[in-house]
Amino acid sequence: MTQEPIFLQPVCKEKIWGGTLLRERFGYDIPSETTGECWAISAHPHGMSTVKSGPYQGKTLMELWDQHRELFGGTEGDRFPLLTKILDVKHHQSVKVHPDDYDAEEHGQGEMGKSECWYIIDCKENAEIIYGHTARSKAELVTMINSGDWEGLLRRVKIKPGDFYYVPSGTIHAICAGALVLETQQNSEAAYRIYDYGRTDQNGGTRDLHIRDAVNAATVPHVDGFLDESTETRKGVTIKTFVQGEYFSVYKWDISGTAEMTQDAPFMLCSVTEGSGSIICGGKSAELKKGAHFILPDQMPDFTINGDCTLIVSHI
Repeated sequence: MTQEPIFLQPVCKEKIWGGTLLRERFGYDIPSETTGECWAISAHPHGMSTVKSGPYQGKTLMELWDQHRELFGGTEGDRFPLLTKILDVKHHQSVKVHPDDYDAEEHGQGEMGKSECWYIIDCKENAEIIYGHTARSKAELVTMINSGDWEGLLRRVKIKPGDFYYVPSGTIHAICAGALVLETQQNSEAAYRIYDYGRTDQNGGTRDLHIRDAVNAATVPHVDGFLDESTETRKGVTIKTFVQGEYFSVYKWDISGTAEMTQDAPFMLCSVTEGSGSIICGGKSAELKKGAHFILPDQMPDFTINGDCTLIVSHI
């Protein structure tokens, strides 16, 4: 069993709301000028990350999960639990809601529920997210949707770089234009679209809406996701805890100089969002640069990170 970081090759996906920042900021090979998502650490069948080097080179993350469960501390489950993305939201995302595990299973689409969270890497001045709604009952929610009262219904929140938002299943939400976001989520693509600004695709068609399913899944009245924020500073690193929840815990590591670190979870998912450096473990050194994504496997010995960089780190 390897006891060193496992670096992954991401998959980039086109979206109607995407742009070119994934190439410009991270150097990714994007498929078009409307690329919205980098599936950075993914074992979802719609886009598999592959191992870049080492003894598992060329294997997909799903293959690692199926064949080498010891790397993940023997974590149970048929499906890898988490999915890390980077989102380039050049234009408004559609407004949507994700189901919880029970609702997703009831729909029988082979997906789990989807709670997620957002770390704002960068954004334009006065950028916003849609986070929740004003309806006090399901009946009022239906009335406001049917009347098209989007300004009255949707709750808008100003954002800035470094902000973090927990978006539990049931939350009506969207990222608005001009944001670059790292998303940590349950490994699911279950979503019910409520509103899409009347957009059409290249063929003049509109995207499907799922109003009934969305209303059934929505939390009414809206409740903000709970953040469990705290900060720890020691030599070479400041660790900020954002959330420690049922599905994932998420942290920010700000490295400045040399930091001695410990892997104390069944596995950790790591993404370098700013800066550069190196990670040293067992006498081996690997480069860290902005846009790198890797897994710290179970029983990995203590390690050192040198440099000036920011990592978003998650585990179950």
